[in-house]
Amino acid sequence: MDSYQHYIDAEVGLWLYEMKKPPSLFGRLTHGVQGKINNLIPEKVHQAITIAIENMVKAVITGSAWIVPKADAAMTYLERENKVRERIKWYRNTASAEGAITGAGGILLGFVDFPAFLTIKMKMLFDIAALYGADTKDYHERLFLLYIFQLSFSDQKRRNELVGLIENWEEFRHELPKQMKDFDWRTFQLDYRDYIDLAKLAQLVPVIGAGVGALANYRLTEHLGRFAMNSFRLRWMKQYPNKIGALTALP
Repeated sequence: MDSYQHYIDAEVGLWLYEMKKPPSLFGRLTHGVQGKINNLIPEKVHQAITIAIENMVKAVITGSAWIVPKADAAMTYLERENKVRERIKWYRNTASAEGAITGAGGILLGFVDFPAFLTIKMKMLFDIAALYGADTKDYHERLFLLYIFQLSFSDQKRRNELVGLIENWEEFRHELPKQMKDFDWRTFQLDYRDYIDLAKLAQLVPVIGAGVGALANYRLTEHLGRFAMNSFRLRWMKQYPNKIGALTALP
Protein backbone atom coordinates (compact mmCIF):
# COMPACT_ATOMS: atom_id res chain seq x y z
CA MET A 1 0.00 0.00 0.00
CA ASP A 2 1.52 3.33 -1.04
CA SER A 3 1.55 6.57 0.94
CA TYR A 4 -1.28 8.09 -1.10
CA GLN A 5 -3.50 5.13 -0.20
CA HIS A 6 -2.82 5.87 3.48
CA TYR A 7 -3.63 9.52 2.89
CA ILE A 8 -6.99 8.69 1.25
CA ASP A 9 -7.89 6.16 3.93
CA ALA A 10 -7.22 8.76 6.62
CA GLU A 11 -9.21 11.53 4.90
CA VAL A 12 -12.20 9.31 4.12
CA GLY A 13 -12.15 7.82 7.62
CA LEU A 14 -12.19 11.28 9.23
CA TRP A 15 -14.92 12.45 6.87
CA LEU A 16 -17.09 9.40 7.64
CA TYR A 17 -16.64 10.04 11.35
CA GLU A 18 -17.87 13.62 10.83
CA MET A 19 -20.87 12.37 8.83
CA LYS A 20 -21.91 9.72 11.35
CA LYS A 21 -21.43 11.52 14.65
CA PRO A 22 -24.68 12.44 16.44
CA PRO A 23 -26.04 16.00 16.21
CA SER A 24 -24.63 18.38 18.80
CA LEU A 25 -26.86 20.18 21.30
CA PHE A 26 -26.31 23.44 19.42
CA GLY A 27 -27.16 21.71 16.16
CA ARG A 28 -30.38 20.30 17.57
CA LEU A 29 -31.37 23.70 18.95
CA THR A 30 -30.60 25.43 15.64
CA HIS A 31 -32.56 22.82 13.72
CA GLY A 32 -35.49 23.26 16.11
CA VAL A 33 -35.50 27.04 15.64
CA GLN A 34 -35.30 26.71 11.86
CA GLY A 35 -38.13 24.19 11.95
CA LYS A 36 -40.33 26.62 13.88
CA ILE A 37 -39.53 29.40 11.43
CA ASN A 38 -40.39 27.14 8.51
CA ASN A 39 -43.69 26.27 10.18
CA LEU A 40 -44.57 29.96 10.31
CA ILE A 41 -44.08 30.36 6.58
CA PRO A 42 -47.36 29.82 4.68
CA GLU A 43 -47.65 26.53 2.82
CA LYS A 44 -48.18 28.36 -0.47
CA VAL A 45 -44.81 30.04 -0.04
CA HIS A 46 -43.12 26.69 0.64
CA GLN A 47 -44.74 25.21 -2.45
CA ALA A 48 -43.65 28.14 -4.60
CA ILE A 49 -40.05 27.95 -3.36
CA THR A 50 -39.96 24.16 -3.76
CA ILE A 51 -41.19 24.40 -7.36
CA ALA A 52 -38.74 27.21 -8.13
CA ILE A 53 -35.73 25.32 -6.74
CA GLU A 54 -36.89 22.04 -8.31
CA ASN A 55 -37.16 23.66 -11.75
CA MET A 56 -33.88 25.48 -11.30
CA VAL A 57 -31.95 22.37 -10.29
CA LYS A 58 -33.65 20.23 -12.95
CA ALA A 59 -32.69 22.75 -15.62
CA VAL A 60 -29.08 22.58 -14.48
CA ILE A 61 -28.75 18.87 -13.80
CA THR A 62 -30.67 17.59 -16.82
CA GLY A 63 -29.01 19.93 -19.30
CA SER A 64 -27.47 17.94 -22.11
CA ALA A 65 -25.22 20.79 -23.20
CA TRP A 66 -22.75 20.58 -20.30
CA ILE A 67 -19.18 20.41 -21.52
CA VAL A 68 -17.27 18.30 -19.02
CA PRO A 69 -13.54 17.56 -18.94
CA LYS A 70 -12.52 14.25 -20.47
CA ALA A 71 -10.76 11.83 -18.18
CA ASP A 72 -8.07 9.86 -19.96
CA ALA A 73 -8.61 6.19 -19.09
CA ALA A 74 -4.85 5.83 -18.65
CA MET A 75 -4.67 8.47 -15.92
CA THR A 76 -3.61 7.23 -12.53
CA TYR A 77 -5.87 7.82 -9.57
CA LEU A 78 -3.50 10.45 -8.20
CA GLU A 79 -3.57 12.29 -11.54
CA ARG A 80 -7.36 12.27 -11.49
CA GLU A 81 -7.47 13.73 -8.00
CA ASN A 82 -4.97 16.44 -8.86
CA LYS A 83 -7.20 17.48 -11.76
CA VAL A 84 -10.24 17.43 -9.46
CA ARG A 85 -8.43 19.74 -7.03
CA GLU A 86 -7.63 22.12 -9.89
CA ARG A 87 -11.31 22.24 -10.90
CA ILE A 88 -12.43 22.86 -7.33
CA LYS A 89 -9.94 25.72 -7.04
CA TRP A 90 -11.17 27.24 -10.32
CA TYR A 91 -14.84 27.05 -9.35
CA ARG A 92 -14.08 28.25 -5.82
CA ASN A 93 -12.44 31.40 -7.19
CA THR A 94 -15.21 31.90 -9.76
CA ALA A 95 -17.90 31.58 -7.09
CA SER A 96 -16.02 33.98 -4.83
CA ALA A 97 -15.84 36.62 -7.58
CA GLU A 98 -19.55 36.13 -8.36
CA GLY A 99 -20.42 36.52 -4.67
CA ALA A 100 -18.41 39.74 -4.41
CA ILE A 101 -20.11 41.26 -7.45
CA THR A 102 -23.66 40.37 -6.43
CA GLY A 103 -22.96 41.13 -2.77
CA ALA A 104 -21.89 44.66 -3.65
CA GLY A 105 -25.35 45.31 -5.07
CA GLY A 106 -27.23 44.51 -1.86
CA ILE A 107 -30.71 42.97 -1.97
CA LEU A 108 -31.41 43.37 -5.69
CA LEU A 109 -28.28 41.65 -6.94
CA GLY A 110 -28.49 39.28 -3.98
CA PHE A 111 -31.43 37.60 -5.67
CA VAL A 112 -29.29 37.12 -8.78
CA ASP A 113 -26.67 35.32 -6.70
CA PHE A 114 -28.97 32.42 -5.83
CA PRO A 115 -29.37 30.87 -9.31
CA ALA A 116 -25.87 31.89 -10.41
CA PHE A 117 -24.17 30.31 -7.39
CA LEU A 118 -26.36 27.20 -7.68
CA THR A 119 -25.31 26.77 -11.32
CA ILE A 120 -21.62 27.14 -10.43
CA LYS A 121 -21.86 24.47 -7.73
CA MET A 122 -23.77 22.03 -9.93
CA LYS A 123 -21.38 22.51 -12.85
CA MET A 124 -18.46 21.81 -10.53
CA LEU A 125 -20.10 18.53 -9.48
CA PHE A 126 -20.45 17.52 -13.13
CA ASP A 127 -16.75 18.21 -13.76
CA ILE A 128 -15.68 16.28 -10.66
CA ALA A 129 -17.86 13.30 -11.63
CA ALA A 130 -16.42 13.25 -15.15
CA LEU A 131 -12.84 13.34 -13.85
CA TYR A 132 -13.58 10.38 -11.59
CA GLY A 133 -14.78 8.50 -14.66
CA ALA A 134 -18.54 8.71 -14.12
CA ASP A 135 -20.88 9.03 -17.10
CA THR A 136 -22.63 12.33 -16.36
CA LYS A 137 -25.32 11.61 -18.96
CA ASP A 138 -26.50 8.60 -16.96
CA TYR A 139 -29.59 9.26 -14.83
CA HIS A 140 -28.23 7.41 -11.79
CA GLU A 141 -24.98 9.38 -11.90
CA ARG A 142 -26.92 12.65 -11.92
CA LEU A 143 -29.02 11.39 -9.02
CA PHE A 144 -25.79 10.59 -7.17
CA LEU A 145 -24.73 14.22 -7.63
CA LEU A 146 -28.04 15.40 -6.17
CA TYR A 147 -27.46 13.30 -3.06
CA ILE A 148 -23.90 14.61 -2.72
CA PHE A 149 -25.32 18.13 -2.91
CA GLN A 150 -27.97 17.36 -0.30
CA LEU A 151 -25.45 15.67 2.00
CA SER A 152 -23.19 18.71 1.74
CA PHE A 153 -25.89 21.24 2.57
CA SER A 154 -27.92 19.62 5.33
CA ASP A 155 -27.84 19.41 9.11
CA GLN A 156 -26.11 16.65 11.05
CA LYS A 157 -29.27 14.61 11.56
CA ARG A 158 -29.90 14.48 7.82
CA ARG A 159 -26.25 13.61 7.18
CA ASN A 160 -26.60 10.63 9.50
CA GLU A 161 -29.46 9.46 7.27
CA LEU A 162 -27.86 10.18 3.90
CA VAL A 163 -24.27 9.01 4.35
CA GLY A 164 -25.31 5.33 4.36
CA LEU A 165 -26.85 5.82 0.94
CA ILE A 166 -23.60 7.30 -0.41
CA GLU A 167 -21.55 4.60 1.32
CA ASN A 168 -23.63 1.77 -0.16
CA TRP A 169 -24.65 3.37 -3.46
CA GLU A 170 -24.53 0.22 -5.58
CA GLU A 171 -26.95 -1.52 -3.22
CA PHE A 172 -29.36 1.43 -3.00
CA ARG A 173 -29.23 2.99 -6.46
CA HIS A 174 -31.96 0.82 -7.98
CA GLU A 175 -34.35 1.50 -5.08
CA LEU A 176 -34.16 5.28 -5.53
CA PRO A 177 -36.59 7.57 -7.44
CA LYS A 178 -37.04 6.37 -11.02
CA GLN A 179 -37.60 9.90 -12.31
CA MET A 180 -36.42 13.35 -11.23
CA LYS A 181 -39.99 14.39 -10.45
CA ASP A 182 -40.16 11.67 -7.77
CA PHE A 183 -37.16 13.06 -5.90
CA ASP A 184 -37.97 14.62 -2.50
CA TRP A 185 -37.59 18.23 -3.63
CA ARG A 186 -39.36 19.66 -0.56
CA THR A 187 -36.77 18.24 1.83
CA PHE A 188 -33.98 19.13 -0.60
CA GLN A 189 -34.91 22.83 -0.71
CA LEU A 190 -35.52 23.08 3.05
CA ASP A 191 -32.15 21.51 3.85
CA TYR A 192 -30.37 23.77 1.38
CA ARG A 193 -32.11 26.96 2.50
CA ASP A 194 -31.59 26.23 6.20
CA TYR A 195 -27.90 25.52 5.65
CA ILE A 196 -26.98 28.59 3.59
CA ASP A 197 -29.36 31.16 5.10
CA LEU A 198 -27.05 32.26 7.92
CA ALA A 199 -23.97 32.15 5.69
CA LYS A 200 -25.55 34.27 2.97
CA LEU A 201 -27.92 36.59 4.86
CA ALA A 202 -25.34 39.33 5.47
CA GLN A 203 -24.57 39.34 1.75
CA LEU A 204 -27.79 41.29 1.21
CA VAL A 205 -26.47 44.21 3.28
CA PRO A 206 -24.92 46.98 1.15
CA VAL A 207 -21.21 47.79 1.65
CA ILE A 208 -20.33 44.64 3.63
CA GLY A 209 -22.20 42.40 1.19
CA ALA A 210 -19.32 42.13 -1.26
CA GLY A 211 -16.86 40.79 1.30
CA VAL A 212 -19.42 38.47 2.86
CA GLY A 213 -20.54 37.17 -0.54
CA ALA A 214 -16.99 36.49 -1.68
CA LEU A 215 -16.05 34.65 1.53
CA ALA A 216 -19.31 32.70 1.80
CA ASN A 217 -19.18 31.50 -1.81
CA TYR A 218 -15.50 30.61 -1.47
CA ARG A 219 -16.06 28.46 1.62
CA LEU A 220 -19.32 26.85 0.47
CA THR A 221 -17.81 25.86 -2.90
CA GLU A 222 -14.72 24.40 -1.25
CA HIS A 223 -16.97 22.59 1.22
CA LEU A 224 -18.98 21.01 -1.61
CA GLY A 225 -15.80 20.01 -3.44
CA ARG A 226 -14.49 18.21 -0.35
CA PHE A 227 -17.75 16.33 0.08
CA ALA A 228 -17.80 15.36 -3.60
CA MET A 229 -14.23 14.02 -3.50
CA ASN A 230 -14.88 11.90 -0.44
CA SER A 231 -18.20 10.63 -1.79
CA PHE A 232 -16.56 9.37 -4.99
CA ARG A 233 -13.59 8.00 -3.06
CA LEU A 234 -15.93 6.06 -0.80
CA ARG A 235 -17.85 4.69 -3.76
CA TRP A 236 -14.78 3.66 -5.74
CA MET A 237 -13.10 2.15 -2.66
CA LYS A 238 -15.89 -0.42 -2.61
CA GLN A 239 -15.96 -0.93 -6.35
CA TYR A 240 -12.19 -1.04 -6.93
CA PRO A 241 -10.70 -1.96 -3.51
CA ASN A 242 -7.26 -2.78 -4.89
CA LYS A 243 -6.85 0.28 -7.09
CA ILE A 244 -7.96 3.33 -5.15
CA GLY A 245 -4.95 5.37 -4.17
CA ALA A 246 -2.56 3.13 -6.06
CA LEU A 247 -0.64 4.66 -8.94
CA THR A 248 -2.73 2.74 -11.47
CA ALA A 249 -5.64 3.56 -13.74
CA LEU A 250 -9.21 2.56 -12.94
CA PRO A 251 -10.75 -0.07 -15.25
